[in-house]
Formats: sequence, structure tokens, C-alpha cells
Amino acid sequence: MIARLSTPTYLTTIYLFFYIPIIVLIIYSFNNAQFSLVWHGFSLHWYQELFKDRDLWVAVWHSLLLGIISATLSTTVGGLAAVSLYRYKFFGRNLLYALIFILILSPEIVMGISLLMLFNIMKVNLGFWTLLFAHITFCIPFVIVTVYSRIISFDKHIFEAAKDLGAKDWMIMRSIILPLLWPGLMAGWLLSFTLSLDDIITSYFVAGPDFEILPLKIYSMVRLGVKPEINALCSITFMFTLLLVVLSQLLLRKKS
Repeated sequence: MIARLSTPTYLTTIYLFFYIPIIVLIIYSFNNAQFSLVWHGFSLHWYQELFKDRDLWVAVWHSLLLGIISATLSTTVGGLAAVSLYRYKFFGRNLLYALIFILILSPEIVMGISLLMLFNIMKVNLGFWTLLFAHITFCIPFVIVTVYSRIISFDKHIFEAAKDLGAKDWMIMRSIILPLLWPGLMAGWLLSFTLSLDDIITSYFVAGPDFEILPLKIYSMVRLGVKPEINALCSITFMFTLLLVVLSQLLLRKKS
């Protein structure tokens, strides 16, 4: 009895610890006050101010454009890499798969500084292209892991049967692998888009002055003081990110 009661209590405490600050942030985005943690009444004023901020919406457009392109390219490269790791046996295959997890676990500041040094050596001006390359770089490992976890559930005899019937590799990819793998690819795309939309550490090192994205815009606004307008912006961003995460998890679920 004690064990049955302690488990839900423990999980509830953990989830409250995670989500109470976010709930407070959303509540105070409706606060009718500026630079105040005292509740002064309900108001939509800061959401109205948010939608009037032209510079902010330019940053939102930049982030959406960057996220869509980087998610699409990283899903393409990561999906092909996951299929190759699954189907083909070659020297160093296990090492390459282990290196993927090292990239996932390595601190973002390490990748940000290393990419900054690379761009400086190559004499590349910081801006859209450096941000795009950086986002593709840190998204690919997540796509590979997501797609690979989906593809290992396939029956290997399907590919052998297709080869026995005379199907070439490109036909197997088009007619068998892609139709079965699309939920994993879509989940990888949504995860990559979410990571790109939320990233600030790596982007801080490789972003240029002419292409501002939403996370860096929020960071610069917070340095001047946390206004309810920032709370409103963070609330909308959180809800949008939550929607993408839920969609990716639903796509990863196996059909019964």
C-alpha cells in the first residue's frame, strides 16, 4: 500500500517541480504591470504589445525559416545515415554509431566554440549560412537515433524477399523503407525543428549581426529586465514547442 501511494506522489512532486515555474510564467504574462512580480490584475495588454513588435516578428520569421530548412536537411542526411548503419556492414560501423551518442552528450558550448573556430579558419562571415550549418550539425545525431530506433523494429526478411524478387536498392528504399519509415522521419523532423527553434548556446557563437533569431532576441530582451511581454513571448513559444513534441511522440508510437 505504501509503495503504491509513494510512486504517484513521487512522480507528482517531480512533475510539479518541472512545470510550476512554467505555469507561473504563463500566469504573469497576463499581469497588468511592468517590471513587477506583484499581481495587479488580468490584462491582454502585453500580448497586444507583443504582436505590434515588428523587430520581434522578423526574428520569429528568421527562426522559422532556419528551423524548416535545417530540419529538412538534417532529416534527409540523418535518415540516409540511419538506413546505412542498419542495412550495411562495414569497418568502423560500431565506432560511427558510438560517435553519434558522443555528439548528443557533448556540451553545446563545446560545439559552439569549435564551429566558431572552424568558420574563422575558413574565413566565413557569420550569419544565416553559419547558423544553418551549425543547426544541421547538432540535429543530425538526434535524427539518426530517432530513425534508427524505428528501423530496427522492421523484419529483416522483408529486404531479403525484395532482393529475391529482383528489387534494386533504390526500389527497396522507395517502395519499402520510406513508407515504413515515414513516422520516424516525421518525428525526427519535428524534433530537429524544435531543437533549432529553441537553441541559444550554439547559435550565440555562430550568429552574425545581420540575421537575428528568436532565442537570441529573447536573451537580449531579458538582459534589460523581464517584462510581461517577454513572459507572453515565452508562453507562446512554450506552447508551440509543446505541440511539436506531442506530435513527434504520437508519430513514434507503433500502430497496434
